[in-house]
Amino acid sequence: MIDYSKVPSPCYVVDEERLRANLQLIRTVKERAGVEIILAFKAFALWKVFPIVKEYIQHSTASSLSEARLAYEEMGNFAHSYAPIYTDVEFPEIARCSSHITFNSISHYLHHRPYLDKMDRHVSCGLRVNPEYSNVETDLYNPCAPGSRLGVVADLLGDKLPDGIEGLHFHTLCESSSCELEKTLAVVEKKFAKYFGQIKWINFGGGHLMTRKDYDVEHLVSLLKDFRARYPWLKVIMEPGSAFAWQTGELVSSVVDIVENHGIKTAMLNVSFACHMPDCLEMPYKPVIVGATDEVEGKPTYRMGGNSCLSGDFIGSWSFDKELNVGDRVVFYDMIHYTTVKTTMFNGISHPSMALWTKEGELKMLRTYGYEDYKSRMD
Repeated sequence: MIDYSKVPSPCYVVDEERLRANLQLIRTVKERAGVEIILAFKAFALWKVFPIVKEYIQHSTASSLSEARLAYEEMGNFAHSYAPIYTDVEFPEIARCSSHITFNSISHYLHHRPYLDKMDRHVSCGLRVNPEYSNVETDLYNPCAPGSRLGVVADLLGDKLPDGIEGLHFHTLCESSSCELEKTLAVVEKKFAKYFGQIKWINFGGGHLMTRKDYDVEHLVSLLKDFRARYPWLKVIMEPGSAFAWQTGELVSSVVDIVENHGIKTAMLNVSFACHMPDCLEMPYKPVIVGATDEVEGKPTYRMGGNSCLSGDFIGSWSFDKELNVGDRVVFYDMIHYTTVKTTMFNGISHPSMALWTKEGELKMLRTYGYEDYKSRMD
């Protein structure tokens, strides 16, 4: 268990034991179901802990040139790459770092295929399809919303896939259950199974939150086995992101001031929701604070205010057993997945430090940030 009193503020701290527990479960699902599960950098790209990750999972998926290089240079394997577009300037380097490249449209595949045909190494090409079904309620995160720019709908595919396409890729989930995957697969098979005889692999995308406590892992394994039994020639690939780092660490912050306006008390923190916890505002959702509860009448209650000048940089309210004071620690639970990869330096606000709480119970600082990091973004 992390001793937060030993963690500097502000700081993201990853618990090695919790990370390993997630990795062990993911590897078990991979082995039992006979599928390939790879790490999506879009949710978790803390490369200094990749040596731990690689003990359990060896491959990763990339959504950009930088992520493809991270896979090749730090994970030590070629990336499974998908991005909505690949520019002519970046594509050669992406291809150099990739074993699989999925294209968002047929026209984009045909545009880049001549380069791939000239390579001295085979890169397996896939096409992202859009089943036009998703249970994701937040439009910002719904890849199958009407008019979506992501993936090819069945009506536009015709009877035969383009020559050279070896796989299909769909992504419809977001921190979803195995039941939602089952519903999605029913739609995918109805619309795209006629193409399965033309391909070698199928990528189920991300959003499989198999490390959540209430996730039905047995149902997932059964679902995957049944699918493979129906299509034994297809290699099944899954690329969750949140599942790897789900509930593996916290963001430690401190109260710097307390302000009051018409009876509403706000604890002013040395972190920002806009800069350091953007999903809280985008999704939106209210994070858990260690030692606090939802608002309880009669208890000391506070909004949490961020340290940027954005007027909406706050969330509330939480109740505490005692009054907060300047200098008190406020620890936000489960702040590693997506949060650490989406931080900004808006207002010139520095990132929190990064640290690992080792399985031996020691704090290992991974990175600190300062002025030069902000300045370099404007070079």
